Amino acid sequence: MLDLAELNDFIVIAKAETYVGDGERLPSCRSGSHDIGYANGRWRYLDSYFGGTDFAGQELVWHDDEPVWAMNYFGRIVEPDLIDGRSAGMVIKSALLRLYLDEKRFLGGFEFEHAFGRYVDRSTGGCDHFIGHEVIMVKERKAYELDYRGGLIVP
Repeated sequence: MLDLAELNDFIVIAKAETYVGDGERLPSCRSGSHDIGYANGRWRYLDSYFGGTDFAGQELVWHDDEPVWAMNYFGRIVEPDLIDGRSAGMVIKSALLRLYLDEKRFLGGFEFEHAFGRYVDRSTGGCDHFIGHEVIMVKERKAYELDYRGGLIVP
């Protein structure tokens, strides 16, 4: 049986080491994908996404080369006159860096103030099954949004 606390801890570290930490880019595993990976011992993580300001992706975790966890996401700039992709990325990376490194978690809701906007994340569930939504608010308007959901993969 998979240890959920160990899985959760690995996911937090992997997320911090990849997108947020500007991790090493991997060769595309699918035509046109942007791939970032992380491995530690018996665990392996891959974040594979398509697009730029509007994007879709999937994160996967393997334990002993068996897929055990996945998360799908879709994000987009809602109001390009309020925020661009570079600024949104700066807000997201700053917020998630604080969430992952300071709070050692990736679920459960979070808010973060940045010069380019207010990051707000809401989610329900645990790493075994969850759903969430993140936004960046600029001048009290939603400038960016992302929906995500995921959980355990059971054969």
